[in-house]
Amino acid sequence: MKKTTVYTVQGAVIAALYAVLTVGQNVLLPGTASMSVQFRVAEVLTILALYTPAAIPGLTVGCIIANISSVTAGLGFYDMIFGSLASLLAALTMHALRDMRIKGLPILSALMPAIFNGLIVGFEIDFFFISNLSFNFADFLVQGGFVALGELGVLIVLGLPLSVLIEKTALDRKILSVG
Repeated sequence: MKKTTVYTVQGAVIAALYAVLTVGQNVLLPGTASMSVQFRVAEVLTILALYTPAAIPGLTVGCIIANISSVTAGLGFYDMIFGSLASLLAALTMHALRDMRIKGLPILSALMPAIFNGLIVGFEIDFFFISNLSFNFADFLVQGGFVALGELGVLIVLGLPLSVLIEKTALDRKILSVG
């Protein structure tokens, strides 16, 4: 199979999984994947950026699709823009840092979604929803901290074990590599 076909299919599957997991979680447990204190289970898929560059557009598009439901939930288009930007930047840096390991674990990469979502989505929540189109540093720290904690929870509890599983079962070489 052609490398571009594999890349496209991987990206599309990742996008679909991310969107379905996020929307499904919000349907079953309203707000748990879209409010400031969230544990968005689909964020575990960010670990795939360590193994295939197709995860970068896949996660970004999946986040855009998932955040369309945020628009209908009253969060406006802000989350589609800012949340998706945070996902893109996190996936890019995760992929760039994929070979940096601490005791064999991609800990630095796993921190990237918490950092980018904490900063960008924390700003979004403060500026657009808390401080009425102004910036309050204390509110930003609180909201960004909540978002970052949720991301860390997902990536530490689910993401790092998933990376270990992927590497121990050689899925990174069998399925996820492009080319």
